[in-house]
Amino acid sequence: MFLEPQEAMPQTSVVFSSILGASCSGQVQPSMGERGGGAGSISGDLIFQDGRLISGSLEALMEHLVPKVDYYPDRTYIFTFLLSSRVFMPPHDLLARVGQICLEQRQQLEAGPEKAKLKSFSTKIVQLLKEWTEAFPYDFQDEKAMAELKAIAHRVTQCDEENGTVKKAIAQMIQSLLLSLAARSQLQELREKLRPPVMDKGPVLKAKPPATQKDILGVCCDPLVLAQQLTHIELERVSSIRPEDLMQILSHMDSLDNHKCRADMTKTYSLEAYDNWFNCLSMLVATEVCRVLKKKHRTRMLEFFIDVARECFNIGNFNSMMAIISGMNLSPVARLKKTWSKVKTAKFDVLEHHMDPSSNFCNYRTALQGATQRSQTANSSREKIVIPVFNLFVKDIYFLHKIHTNHLPNGHINFKKFWEISRQIHEFMTWTQVECPFEKDKKIQNYLLTAPIYSEEALFIASFESEGPENHMEKDSWKALRTTLLNRA
Repeated sequence: MFLEPQEAMPQTSVVFSSILGASCSGQVQPSMGERGGGAGSISGDLIFQDGRLISGSLEALMEHLVPKVDYYPDRTYIFTFLLSSRVFMPPHDLLARVGQICLEQRQQLEAGPEKAKLKSFSTKIVQLLKEWTEAFPYDFQDEKAMAELKAIAHRVTQCDEENGTVKKAIAQMIQSLLLSLAARSQLQELREKLRPPVMDKGPVLKAKPPATQKDILGVCCDPLVLAQQLTHIELERVSSIRPEDLMQILSHMDSLDNHKCRADMTKTYSLEAYDNWFNCLSMLVATEVCRVLKKKHRTRMLEFFIDVARECFNIGNFNSMMAIISGMNLSPVARLKKTWSKVKTAKFDVLEHHMDPSSNFCNYRTALQGATQRSQTANSSREKIVIPVFNLFVKDIYFLHKIHTNHLPNGHINFKKFWEISRQIHEFMTWTQVECPFEKDKKIQNYLLTAPIYSEEALFIASFESEGPENHMEKDSWKALRTTLLNRA
């Protein structure tokens, strides 16, 4: 499933399309002096198969990244290697090695008959650095990486006259990089200020709120409109995820204790915020159902969320759809048998069929493939929306990471594996860059993002108050909850 060949990938944002070109299939293009031959060829410590680089030593792969007078690396290779190299070394170490290779090549040019081509070489080095800073700007938050970048920039400008083209290109590159880093820092500070406690959402209630408190139907009673606003929130949050964040999460999942240092927490904030959003939406759905006192109104609430989930599916917003279904399947909601008996469940059964976990979520993957094909041939921005179930996407790339080794028996890096991881991440990034075509409704979004949600304990209390315990296990749970409440009182 994970290694099916694909000829081309859909269009993506300016940054990603510029570095990946029209294709990210892993096919090495023959343009710009590509090194390597045909089927089964070997070029130094690099092995090619049908023109595709499939393995090589780390040193050879690093040398393959650095331009020469008559060579510039394929853009798909630049992106894939820069993305995957962090599995083996931090970006600042790679940048230091790139600087050493550049210096060695520069010294060879200065000492040889091709000294006149020194400026051409410098221009290509600047282009490589430009593509790196545009695709992975946050590699340069690290002071060591920024110092290495400036050191390389200083070396390549030594052959350039004052106010020359190479110096101007470097000045523009560094200015753009600093603007990207400043924007990231400001966004991070803003999010930290606005971030509510506990679950990145409104206060978690320990008890039921007053019956007069507004519910979701008092804010929005149109399932399509609510699905559109959920899609707005999804795209806003997922758009802040970067390719390197997704690679870094593999390292976190590799860790036995999953311990994260403070620096790692900063780098993966976007991932954690997006993951929290899924959990909060699930809990909000459960809260909205369990807080309703009358069975008739609870039935209406359940049917409303079923319709919202269906509209999310039609839009291509699978993440919100899965969060809503998860919320309705939480025990405090699922146990409300009298309420569910009044619900027209045919539509819910269809949704659960799409999200059936059997055969590795085969039904969902078929639907996702259909949405992807629609996006690739879309005539309108509405048809371009594809928001996959994020947790499943992460599990997919982690599974791919685990079942294929990083190194082959000969010691080479298994680059075929990283072509595929890169392809999947690039496809995900394509989806995240789609501009939401729906008009933003601040009132609805404010409710979705700030409405109080119940704690798990409060959900069970509300559930048992709506429909009493039906068996010994539920009676014991309800008794324990009441004892806890009395002790607190």
